[in-house]
Amino acid sequence: MRAIYSLLLSLFTFSCSPYYKVLTYNIYHGENPYHKGNSNLDDVSKLMREANPDVVFLQEVDSMTNRTAGFNDGRKVDIAKELGTLTQRNGYFAKAIDYSEGAYGEGILLRRATEIIRLSLPNPEGGEGRALIASTEKIGKKEVIVAGTHLCHQYSSNRIAQVKDIIEYFKKSDKPMIVGGDFNFRPNSQEYALMNEYFYDAAILGNNVQDTFDADKPKGRIDFIFLSKNSDWTVKEVKTIHSLASDHLPLIAKVRLK
Repeated sequence: MRAIYSLLLSLFTFSCSPYYKVLTYNIYHGENPYHKGNSNLDDVSKLMREANPDVVFLQEVDSMTNRTAGFNDGRKVDIAKELGTLTQRNGYFAKAIDYSEGAYGEGILLRRATEIIRLSLPNPEGGEGRALIASTEKIGKKEVIVAGTHLCHQYSSNRIAQVKDIIEYFKKSDKPMIVGGDFNFRPNSQEYALMNEYFYDAAILGNNVQDTFDADKPKGRIDFIFLSKNSDWTVKEVKTIHSLASDHLPLIAKVRLK
């Protein structure tokens, strides 16, 4: 009888493994692109509180730059930390480049304080430096790598090199992996095909492909949430959220490991 009970309990636990909400958002360095000189942090944080994701990947993030002081009443802002405070999360930053007497790069917001991994990505053709920010989260009983990035907007060869580095980072671990961000490539590109060898496109799995850029008149899909092919995933929901706080639409997915 005890064995049957244990079996039923394990089956119930498996069937009820939790969904994990992932949000990725290019926030235009914290300024509203349609109302220049105005901060978008209140609008962005309100959106995040309403969406209530477990992890947020942020792109175009300033940290203590003169630029942020220009639209925050002269106050330099660590945007990842500020958004963490506004959404009751832990905000972390990964520098891609020095900028405006501060830094510019990627951010991640998580519910718990944790160890963060920061990796520089290659740019063989030159141009802006790029970075990957990552951590490990528990989804049910499994440890999952969650990673955010923003790939090169200038050169395909840079994006290919950056995708290859992300794949190599993934292959060094046997953990499932979620990668979200502004990839600056389209679904018909070589870079997308390379990612697709190792990762599912959550929008495809969730059967809801939507353009993400520009926010006011979306006409392209360059923001993605990818799920590693070394695991089975269910995507209950995936969608963009209408907002003109930035020039990208936020993309959110509700996912579960089978």
